Amino acid sequence: MKNNQAFNNAGKLTALLCLITIFLTPCVIVNAGERGVLMKFGEVQAQILGEGLHFIIPVVNTVAKLSVRVQKQEISAEASSKDLQDVFTDVALNWHIIPEEANVIYQQIGNQENIIERIINPAVEEVLKAVIAQYTAEEIITKRGDVKLGVDQALTTRLQNYHIAVDDISLVHVHFSELFGEAVEAKQIAEQDAKKAEFLALKAAKEAEAKVNLARGEAETYRLLRDGLTKELLQKQAIEKWNGKLPLVIGKESPKIWDFSELIKSYK
Repeated sequence: MKNNQAFNNAGKLTALLCLITIFLTPCVIVNAGERGVLMKFGEVQAQILGEGLHFIIPVVNTVAKLSVRVQKQEISAEASSKDLQDVFTDVALNWHIIPEEANVIYQQIGNQENIIERIINPAVEEVLKAVIAQYTAEEIITKRGDVKLGVDQALTTRLQNYHIAVDDISLVHVHFSELFGEAVEAKQIAEQDAKKAEFLALKAAKEAEAKVNLARGEAETYRLLRDGLTKELLQKQAIEKWNGKLPLVIGKESPKIWDFSELIKSYK
C-alpha cells in the first residue's frame, strides 16, 4: 500500500511539473523597445512580435529579441583631405533598427553585436573617408556644416540597405597633425602682417594726399590774393588810410605841397 501511494504521489508530481512546463514554455514576453523575431524550427518567419505577451508552440517555435531603441555609437576614424592632410575625427552616431525589418536584419546579420562590428563601424569609417576626401583641410574647418551634412546623407543611404535608420550624427572633434597646425598658425601670422602693412601703406597714401591738397589750397589762396590786388583796390586802400593831410616834400627848393589830384594820379 505504501509503495503504491508513493508511486501515485510521484506520478502526480511529475504530471504537475509537466503541466507547469507546458503552461510556461509557450509564453514569451517582448519588453518595451524590443521586437521578437519568430522562428519555426530555426527558420525566420515573416511575423514580427511586438511588445507584450505572445504564445508560441513549444519546440517548434523560438524567439530572438532585438532592441529597436535609439543607440549611440562613438567611433574614431582617420582620413585624408583633398590636399592630402591627415584628418582625425571622433564621431557620435545615434541609430536604431527599423522595427518593421527586424526579422530581415536578424536573418542577414544576426544579433546586435554583429550589427555594430560588421555594419555600423565599417560604414562610418568608409563614409568619412569618402566625404572628407572632397574637401581641403582648410575647408573642413570653415565648411564643417557641409561636411557633417555630407556624412549624414551618405551614411543614411548606406545603412538603409542594412535596415538601420540614422537618427543623428555629430562630428564631435576634428583635428589635424601637429605639422598642419604649425602651418596654419604661420599662415595666420603672415596674413596679419600683410594686413598691417596694407594699413600702413594706405595711411601713408592718405597723409600724402592730404599734404598735396593742403599745398594746392595754399597756392590757390595766394593766386586769388595776387589777382585781387588791382590798381583800383590799391587806390581805394590808400584813400581809406589817408588822414586828410597832403604830404610835405622838403628839398633844395622851398617846401612843396603835393596836389591831391596828382597824388591820386600817381597810383594810376
